[in-house]
Amino acid sequence: MSVEVQWTDEDPESGQKRFVRVTRFAGVWDFRVRFRRRENWITVGNVTRDMWEALLESLERRYQRREGVSDDDLKTVRKMLAQLKDSPALEGDQRTQV
Repeated sequence: MSVEVQWTDEDPESGQKRFVRVTRFAGVWDFRVRFRRRENWITVGNVTRDMWEALLESLERRYQRREGVSDDDLKTVRKMLAQLKDSPALEGDQRTQV
């Protein structure tokens, strides 16, 4: 079963509003962004701690409403946040294998 979460935030580099989409399919979390509604999604180069926190917050809300979010999804995102500690971004490939 796949999970998809979307929200808007501000790009830390340009200050522009952007759309963020995170999908989990086959145990892989994939972060993508776009700046206009009709543009193609771009894979995120550096997933920030704020993006992981926004994802966790959204998953926790969905979990309470029983909307396709599992305990494992929450556990995986919490584990990624714990690994980040105080680092502002995760280096390397941003798709995360569970």
